[in-house]
Amino acid sequence: MFETLTLETDARGVATLTLTRVDKHNAMSAQMIAELTQAAAQLAASEARAVILTGAGASFCAGGDLAWMQQQMAADSATRQAEARKLAEMLHAMNTLPQPVIGRIQGNAFGGGLGLVSICDVAIGVEGLKFGFTEARLGLIPATISPYCLARMGEAMARRVFMSARLFGAQEAVTLGLLARAVSAGDLDAAVEAEVTPYLSCAPGAVAASKRLARFMGPRIDRDVIDHSIRALAAQWETEEAREGVRAFFAKEKAPWIAR
Repeated sequence: MFETLTLETDARGVATLTLTRVDKHNAMSAQMIAELTQAAAQLAASEARAVILTGAGASFCAGGDLAWMQQQMAADSATRQAEARKLAEMLHAMNTLPQPVIGRIQGNAFGGGLGLVSICDVAIGVEGLKFGFTEARLGLIPATISPYCLARMGEAMARRVFMSARLFGAQEAVTLGLLARAVSAGDLDAAVEAEVTPYLSCAPGAVAASKRLARFMGPRIDRDVIDHSIRALAAQWETEEAREGVRAFFAKEKAPWIAR
């Protein structure tokens, strides 16, 4: 049914959603964004008790697909906003799943991949992984993922890494709040199972109601916030920095702002 991911549910009602664009490091294409939105709708309507979000291969999610980025550079402003909205709506659908979402972060995550990490209620990562909000290197901004990343990290922690595009490791990701724990690769499945198991003794309706309450009491992520993130990304795409940064990236040249 899906081409860029798989969705399986075991006899306990634990669903596993796996990104499977292995040859592209699970970068988010337009198709993957659409399929994630569809998967979220299926999960929301299902009797699944918990959801594990993970990736196949060496990477969890490398961010935006390169071909998708090239298409955005060639598109007009209205088309860019429409594509940004699809990404924003997917993240919103994942963030508002009634089930608890446990991130099984088995590989590196960059850019939009950190948006997926941030919609998880708990994320467990492997020691030695690398993470980064890499958008600023291209003259872009982490806009549509920002409501979820800021809700997860808090402004003070986010400002350490949100604008510099520097890479950081799994232990720093724990300090920043993106990961709950960093464990060895051999311990990852046991650590994820330890997060899933308690929910199987809880009333599903009470779990869902508690999650709604936490979102309501936490940082505001409503339609105005989402719309602002879309407009901010669309405006940044229009800048000379974005055009030159993306052009230099695909030409394998240094962007003009890189210190010599």
